[in-house]
Amino acid sequence: MRLLAIDTSTEQVAVAIGSDGVVSAAIKLRGERRHAEQLVPAIRYVADETGTDLSHLAAIAVCIGPGLFTGLRVGVTTAKVMAQALHVPVIPVGSLDLVAFPLRHSPRLIVAALDARRGELFHASYRSLPGGVQRVTDDTVSSPEDLVADLVTRDEPVLLAGDGAIRYRELFAQLEHADHAGQAFVAPSIDALVELASARLEREDYIGPAELVPRYLRASDAELDHRERVVNVMNSAS
Repeated sequence: MRLLAIDTSTEQVAVAIGSDGVVSAAIKLRGERRHAEQLVPAIRYVADETGTDLSHLAAIAVCIGPGLFTGLRVGVTTAKVMAQALHVPVIPVGSLDLVAFPLRHSPRLIVAALDARRGELFHASYRSLPGGVQRVTDDTVSSPEDLVADLVTRDEPVLLAGDGAIRYRELFAQLEHADHAGQAFVAPSIDALVELASARLEREDYIGPAELVPRYLRASDAELDHRERVVNVMNSAS
């Protein structure tokens, strides 16, 4: 059963078509917040490369975040509209799961950390188990300092992954037993999305398009800017 996989949760736009957990064709583009311009041509590209008639798709898998507000909205909306038009189900998968899953063979505590901007990180921790990873913490948004403090109290070997861990590598250098997985693991894996979604499709573990919602964890930058302006006005008036 062939599925389309979409991830726009970070600066990267990634699209793939695959079946039975194997990617048939994929494309990754550095979006620079041009997700809306790049996503549809990327979908056409992988469809053409694989000779896939989109009407023959069995499902659409999409990364639901947490991640950048605009990118998530583009990816989730596109997946929802396509699934409704094609009358197929949707398989939502979290961005931090897609960072951690390729590292499932590590014996260390796996910490997936994505840059949330505004001096914050989206992060979650995982442990390896046969066939995958198991969550240790829920998806969280916090300062990198708070995450480092939490990891210090754990006092165990850590494997960091994600662009957030690279951006704040000087802070994470305070940890005695921590390493970064490297540049190959800075973004959610589109291959992991195909693999995880294929397994869920086989189990019929999916949802209808109307149920699909992004996982933001916090308000958009525009909303936060507006709140800050309101607070400043109130403070100046007092």
